[in-house]
Amino acid sequence: MTTGAQSPYSARPRRSRLRTLLPLSVAAWLVLEIWLLTLVAGASSGLVVFLILVAGIVLGSYVIKRAGRRAFKNLTETVQQQQTGAPVPPGPRPDSEGNGLTMLGGLLIVLPGLISDALGLLLLVPPVQKAVSRYAERTFERKLREAAARSPLGDAFTQSRVHRPDGKVVQGEVIRDEPEGAPEGTPRPPLTK
Repeated sequence: MTTGAQSPYSARPRRSRLRTLLPLSVAAWLVLEIWLLTLVAGASSGLVVFLILVAGIVLGSYVIKRAGRRAFKNLTETVQQQQTGAPVPPGPRPDSEGNGLTMLGGLLIVLPGLISDALGLLLLVPPVQKAVSRYAERTFERKLREAAARSPLGDAFTQSRVHRPDGKVVQGEVIRDEPEGAPEGTPRPPLTK
């Protein structure tokens, strides 16, 4: 039953810090890029700034095109190996590492501005690519674990390991179907028999 009194808490959820800070940081980045370009234009000439921007577009396009071709070549080779029945080695190919980060670096170079060019060139360095890739992977896995912990399904889908008599470990999901008329305190049967 409701009394009509308003709750002291707003029904509207709080904005995340990312949603608040991202537009502000993008605006600050744009202002900084424009300011740096005007400094370079004041120190040299407008022609130098124009040549820097054109060189960034050409170099960035070349980097994106090269990484895209390499990724497409790896994809076609993998598909051909699977069609012929040849064994495909597990894991990524040695020359396919960092294609996405290379494309991101090329995209940053294409964007007009000196800071984005510097970041794009930095992403083309292999040790930096590996460090960024490891950081992104760890962050993604952590966010995935946090999302799974907050899942509305709760314990419905739990990961379990079933040990076989021969010692092999088999990954699997346990889904429990509860009988409709069973009281809540009814003991459950064991997972293994």
